[in-house]
Amino acid sequence: MGEDKALVKIDGEAMIARVARVLAEAGREPIRIAVARPEDVDRYGTVIGEELQVEWVLDGNIHAGPIDALVEALEDPQCEELETMQLAPVDVPWISAGLFWSLEEGLGELDALIMPHDGERSHPLLALIRPQQILKMIGDGDRRPLHVQFSEAQHSVLVENPQVLRNVNHPEDLERDLS
Repeated sequence: MGEDKALVKIDGEAMIARVARVLAEAGREPIRIAVARPEDVDRYGTVIGEELQVEWVLDGNIHAGPIDALVEALEDPQCEELETMQLAPVDVPWISAGLFWSLEEGLGELDALIMPHDGERSHPLLALIRPQQILKMIGDGDRRPLHVQFSEAQHSVLVENPQVLRNVNHPEDLERDLS
């Protein structure tokens, strides 16, 4: 996109602030945000504000892909005691607290995760996961796409409006089509 997606504004609010606010509305605080560099804490923290409970985590590998970043996060001792963990990338500015509540309600007792699906594809980076089960699954060096690995685990699927799940990768993605 040519600029930091986290700071792109949607209806006057930076995407990172929108996602953090919705996570807080859904009761998902504290919110752990992984950043590449220490100075990112100040840049992002300024737009998020101080009213949310945010824990900042410095990436051990700045250019890690989503699987390596997830493994690193799940290996953090603070994650060992969590029953569930909500994943949420910064580039899904139209998500709602209702989505997160629906994921929580839909997670089966034996499921390793539940992930939203828009009718065409799954969205593993918006999954509600059981951290220890997922770490066992992806922590062994398997680098196949997350949607493939997650679909092989015991899981549930939540079908959701594609507009809610749409992510922003290009400037034209900012045009919100509500049809």
